[in-house]
Amino acid sequence: MPSVRLSEGDFAPYQGGVWRVIEGQFRSATMRIVDTDAEQAVLEQVLEASKPPVPEECRHLDYQFWLPFRYGCYPRASRFRRAGPTPGVWYGAEAPLTAICETIWGKLAFFAASPGTALPRRPIEHTAVRARIKTPFALDLTAGHMRDRGNWTDPDDYTDCLALADDARAIGGEAIRYASVRAAEPGINVAVLRCAAFAQPRPVARQTWHILLRQGLVRAHCETTRSSHMFVPGPSGLLPAA
Repeated sequence: MPSVRLSEGDFAPYQGGVWRVIEGQFRSATMRIVDTDAEQAVLEQVLEASKPPVPEECRHLDYQFWLPFRYGCYPRASRFRRAGPTPGVWYGAEAPLTAICETIWGKLAFFAASPGTALPRRPIEHTAVRARIKTPFALDLTAGHMRDRGNWTDPDDYTDCLALADDARAIGGEAIRYASVRAAEPGINVAVLRCAAFAQPRPVARQTWHILLRQGLVRAHCETTRSSHMFVPGPSGLLPAA
């Protein structure tokens, strides 16, 4: 358990743009198995009916915002979300490149856990979406009064972070601001705990990225800004390629 005992006085207002990355192939999976737009619409309706309902407090939001809150049961823990039956968390970052690094690390972890799965041969398109977040009930783990009250940046042990998220939810917390462990350069992440923290129901900006995974090297290109980046995997996060 973390040493911190949260009170409402630990919360502070937070507002800003926060980026999250999703694969650009979210619709192509169904397009490949039908012949017309009408057939695709029917298939997606059938698939939608088989899924859990979207939580009431999230239904006014774009699906890219409510999706992490839908299922409520997860096979593995993440930094602020427990395994098993647990409330969802929308993870994002204040800078799009930080969000890309987090996404890349997640993909590398997936392939490392499945050594028989081949890396994609081609770059994979991703979309970075920017949400407008505004809440009076945020915890800033980079602030002086919170920085040393728990182990918030361990690359593998989420014990303190999970206990903190439980306590934050119990007294109305809506977001947690914290340092990225995976980004190649210092960056800030934001974990949204409640849909009430979204100030706008739809993304306010988008970027198109392509990610190419290779053994020992990752390349990321942003079509929107015409910028390119290369990384190598480190022990617990990405490093800039020489």
